[in-house]
Amino acid sequence: MIADSTAWIDMLRGRVSHASRRLEQALRLGEPMLMPDTVYQEVLQGASDVRHFLNLQAQLDMVPVLIPEDSHETARQAAMLYARCRWAGVTIRSPNDCLIAACAIEADEPLLHADRDFERIAAIEPRLRFA
Repeated sequence: MIADSTAWIDMLRGRVSHASRRLEQALRLGEPMLMPDTVYQEVLQGASDVRHFLNLQAQLDMVPVLIPEDSHETARQAAMLYARCRWAGVTIRSPNDCLIAACAIEADEPLLHADRDFERIAAIEPRLRFA
């Protein structure tokens, strides 16, 4: 499973959502999980200070890193997802969401999220699955 930054942020802030509950469960049960660099960056950049940053980093570093086989190709796939959405009249607010979706598709892993843009992407690309 890949958890988007929205799931991590909900869980870390104590927000009750499907994504936060499912992520807590996965961590508690030791379910296999992968961390794309983009998610790592998005969560860490929200730190309120250096101490918070280091605490977040320690938590996130426990999750194995998702290393794309060919990062250039993954970026191309993300750009194609973004373009396909735009061509279909769907505006994706963050191109990073397309990169995260491309990582999940490439890794054949379900994506856990709390972001409606992923639902929009999945309407265009049915290979995007959700946890």
